[in-house]
Amino acid sequence: MFQPAKPTDILNAICALILVGGALALARSVFAPVVFALFVIAIVWPFQRRLQAVLPNALAVAISVAVTAAVLLVFGSLIAWGFSRVVRSVISDVTRLQGFYAQTADWLETHGIVLAGLWAEHFNVQWLLRQLPGLTSRFNSMATFLFVVLIYVILGLLEVEDVARKLTAAGARAFGPVFLAGSARTAAKLRRFMLVRTLMSLMTGVLVWAFVAITGLDLALEWGVIAFVLNYIPVIGPLVATIFPTLFAMAQFASWQTALVVFVCLNLIQFLVGSYLEPRIAGNALSMSPFIVLFAVFFWTFLWGIAGAFIGVPIVIAVLTICEQYPSSRWIADLLGAPEDRPDRARH
Repeated sequence: MFQPAKPTDILNAICALILVGGALALARSVFAPVVFALFVIAIVWPFQRRLQAVLPNALAVAISVAVTAAVLLVFGSLIAWGFSRVVRSVISDVTRLQGFYAQTADWLETHGIVLAGLWAEHFNVQWLLRQLPGLTSRFNSMATFLFVVLIYVILGLLEVEDVARKLTAAGARAFGPVFLAGSARTAAKLRRFMLVRTLMSLMTGVLVWAFVAITGLDLALEWGVIAFVLNYIPVIGPLVATIFPTLFAMAQFASWQTALVVFVCLNLIQFLVGSYLEPRIAGNALSMSPFIVLFAVFFWTFLWGIAGAFIGVPIVIAVLTICEQYPSSRWIADLLGAPEDRPDRARH
C-alpha cells in the first residue's frame, strides 16, 4: 500500500532543498557546466554509440563533439544574426523613431509622465557606456562556459560505458541497477523533450514569420528566427520573442492599436503551440504541472542565469524520473509530475 509522506519527512526534504540550492548558487561555475554537459551527453549518446560500432572510440567521440559544437554554433549564429538585423534596422531608421519618441513623450507629458526626464536620468550616454564592459564580460563568460561544457562532454562520452559497467557490477546492492535504469529512462525522456521542443520551435518560428509577413511588419524572417531560437527557453524565451516585435510594431506603425493586435496574436501563437499542441505531442511521459515548469525556469535562472533558464525543465524531468525509481521518493514524482503508467501502480 502507498504510504503518505510524514510531515517531518517533508520538512527535512525542504531543508535539504534549501541547502542544496544555496550550494548550487555558490558553486555555480562548478556545477552548471557539469549539469549542462550531462544533458548534452544524454542527447548525444545514441549517436555516439552508433559511431562506436563502426569507428574507434576516440574518433567517434571527436565526431560527436564536433557535431555538438557545430549545432551550438549554428544556434548562436542564428540568434546573433536575427538581433543584429533588428539593431541595424533601428539604427538606419533612427529619424522616424525619434519622431515617434517625441510624439509619445508629448502624449505622456499631457498625462503627467515626464518621459524625457526619465530617459535622461536612467538611459543617457554614460549609462550606455557603463553597460558595455558588462556585456563584454557576459560574452566572455558564456564562451568560457561553453568551452568547459565541451571538455566535460568529451570526458563524459569516453567514460559512459565504464560508469555503466561499474553500476551494473554493484548488482548485489539495489542502488546501482536501479539508478542505471533511471538514468537510461531520464536520457530517453530528455531526447524526447528536445525532439518535441525542436518541432514546436520550428512551428512557432514559421507561424510568427507568416503572421509578421501578413501584417506588413518589417523583418519578418528575423522575427521568425528569433522566435524559433528563443522558444528553447521556456516561459522567458517566448516572452522576449513577443515583446520585441510588439515594440517594433508600435514604432513602425505609430499606432498602439496595431501594436496591441500584434501582441495578442503573437501570444495566441505561443499559447497554441506551447500550451495546447506541445503537451499533446509530448504525451504523458513529459507532462508536468505548469506551476512546476514556471518555478523551475525562474528558480534555475536565479541560480545559473540563461544557462539555468534553458536547463531548468530538463533538470526537473531528470529529478522526477529518478524519484520514480525508488519507493521512498515516488510520491514526489506522483505529486509534481505525471509519470508514465507503471505496472506496480495498479497494486497501490
